[in-house]
Amino acid sequence: MRPKPTGTTSDTAKIVERQMRNWEFARAQQLESEAESRRPEVLDFIAISRTAGSGGHEVATLLGERLNWPVFDHEILHAMAGDDQVRAQLYQKLDERDVSWLEGTLRALIRGEFRKEDYFHRLTETILALARRGYSIFLGRGADLILPRDRGLRIRITASPERRAERFALRSNITGALALAEVERMDRERAEFRRRHFGPHANAATCYDLTVNVDRIRVDEAVELILLALRIRGIAG
Repeated sequence: MRPKPTGTTSDTAKIVERQMRNWEFARAQQLESEAESRRPEVLDFIAISRTAGSGGHEVATLLGERLNWPVFDHEILHAMAGDDQVRAQLYQKLDERDVSWLEGTLRALIRGEFRKEDYFHRLTETILALARRGYSIFLGRGADLILPRDRGLRIRITASPERRAERFALRSNITGALALAEVERMDRERAEFRRRHFGPHANAATCYDLTVNVDRIRVDEAVELILLALRIRGIAG
């Protein structure tokens, strides 16, 4: 049994629009004194991967509030990847050098034939364009594996299956047994998505800079740990 969707297409479109405005604001925070020739491939970002029901969305949301960075979660990225108008809007923010870098990076990342109509191509294009021109927080969809390895901070949020099932049951109004089966199913699907697009080692612990177990650490404490990691890495924020 899968939980019923809590929002509508209209709700998602409004969230996408709001986060695009936040992205524009974050983009304006770039250091104008930095020479154009020294501009990095992508601006600073946080890429969060999480096990189902672990509270990764809450962590990302609070981080976004603390940093004034937009949060692009699974649902938003999925909607953007399927909206040609939104991606065209992103491209309008890119100059010729940006577009050249983006297309070259896409060719290097995407295996097999280069087909622009493929969902994964559109998803990758969206994430790269967002990170190229604005500070961002990405939740899920393999963003940590899409973006350049020498930039940003990669976080894994997890918890015990029992704790995650309990949270999911409360949120979805289903029994504990059904919740446990559901979080296990989502974990399998997320792991398979990463393996299918990024190879057999895509779920290794070494993919992440910091893993936080929220069984004993509150969401606000997890955010403080991530902010400390940002400072240690010298990342803006």
